[in-house]
Amino acid sequence: MANDSYQIKNSSMGEKVVDYVLAVFCVLLIIMTVYPFLNVLAISLNDPMDTMRNVNFIFPRKFTFANYIYIFKENSLGGPFVMSVVRTLVGTGIGVICTAMLAYVLSRKDFYFNKPFTILFIITMYVSGGMIPEYLLLMRTLNLGNNFMVYIIPGLIWVYNVILMRSFIEGLPMALQEAGKIDGANDFVIWARIILPLCTPTMATVALFIAVGQWNSFMDTYLYARNLPTLQYVLYEIMEKATIKIDPHAPADQLQNAVSPLSVRMAITIVATVPILIVYPFLQKYFVGGMTLGAVKD
Repeated sequence: MANDSYQIKNSSMGEKVVDYVLAVFCVLLIIMTVYPFLNVLAISLNDPMDTMRNVNFIFPRKFTFANYIYIFKENSLGGPFVMSVVRTLVGTGIGVICTAMLAYVLSRKDFYFNKPFTILFIITMYVSGGMIPEYLLLMRTLNLGNNFMVYIIPGLIWVYNVILMRSFIEGLPMALQEAGKIDGANDFVIWARIILPLCTPTMATVALFIAVGQWNSFMDTYLYARNLPTLQYVLYEIMEKATIKIDPHAPADQLQNAVSPLSVRMAITIVATVPILIVYPFLQKYFVGGMTLGAVKD
């Protein structure tokens, strides 16, 4: 009996040690994950003269809004912000619908060209046509230069999203589609009234992927639509034009309003990131569920 109680005591102590080690590991992991963002936020709110010392910190040591005032006061961001929001909403909505349609077709077992088309789509994930053919296609063939649709058409289908949604649809009971056929529903009605309502988690995941891609994109504006500037493109231009505006011999009141390129870049990073951070918590549960369910089959 004494030996058994000794073993139980040692076992409980071992479990406590493991719990403490896991707790310390989780705390260190959280610190490593959160620190870069806190550092960027601190630099964006810190005095530029102090930032030029290149000291890492997580709290602004000399708090100031000068960097944000420089971004919003000297540049017109209202129109580009609206353009980014519109392209994100429209591109995400149309992209999710097109992805769901294609995924449903590829999930059908009675579709004769299921495997050949799937292989062709997967090949595009590894081999692309390149920037020059894409430029010629959009600018000369489709004539989409400075056209809003240049933000929508190229990003309609992402192969990874199609595979993710197709895997989810294949895991749904086939009896649901058969019941719809018995009731006289065609393929479109089955897709719209049976498949789509069941794909909410995966659709939310795909929507988040597309929305982040649309919101962060600026190279397509640079190449195809400079007359329709987006927020990311304007922020990119501000970052490129940012120069050191600090004169060591300037009066103290001017030094307080000075900005540095590093501070401006960090402030731009925060401005570009905050909208996605606000949206993500509302889609997080669908994102996790969609990624999990989309990877499991019966």
